[in-house]
Amino acid sequence: MFVISFRAPTMKAAAIIIALAVIVSAAIWEGRVAKNATDSASEVTAASTLGKGIDFSNNENRVAFLKSLGWEVTSEPAEVVEIIIPQTFNEVYNNYNTLQKSQGFDLTKYRGVRAKRWTYNITNYPNVKEGVRANLIVYNGTLIGGDISSVESNGFMHGLRIGNVKTGISTSNADIVAETFKSNSK
Repeated sequence: MFVISFRAPTMKAAAIIIALAVIVSAAIWEGRVAKNATDSASEVTAASTLGKGIDFSNNENRVAFLKSLGWEVTSEPAEVVEIIIPQTFNEVYNNYNTLQKSQGFDLTKYRGVRAKRWTYNITNYPNVKEGVRANLIVYNGTLIGGDISSVESNGFMHGLRIGNVKTGISTSNADIVAETFKSNSK
């Protein structure tokens, strides 16, 4: 039989070492959580300020806004359509709203309202010569949503900023969203 015995001073030292290890680990973990929370808060703040303070009922302001994001667009919209944000969102609208939320917008606040979708042709999309559009959804002069999308059948859709590709929208659903906008327009 093997027996280990500790004297009181050794047990106190072990307890102190263990306590210090727990404190150091907690401080490191808390620092990581605080950094991640700060990073997330910065991203949300940057996204939620997208287009704030701009009168989007003015064409020059819409074009200047898109240019401020790095897009070169035609000076006049390719299309202006009145849309109705549906009262009840289907899967496609839920996915599209996920994209909007990633940019600081939320279309659920506008269920049932008539808004306008202003569409501009983008002329500087990387590695694509034509068929890419910037869509701005405007309600009472306020930007409430938007996307960059391709009109090609195997196209894409992402947020308004260059490099914002966290969409949750597959290529086929992007086509369905575009078709939904057409069918809801009046």
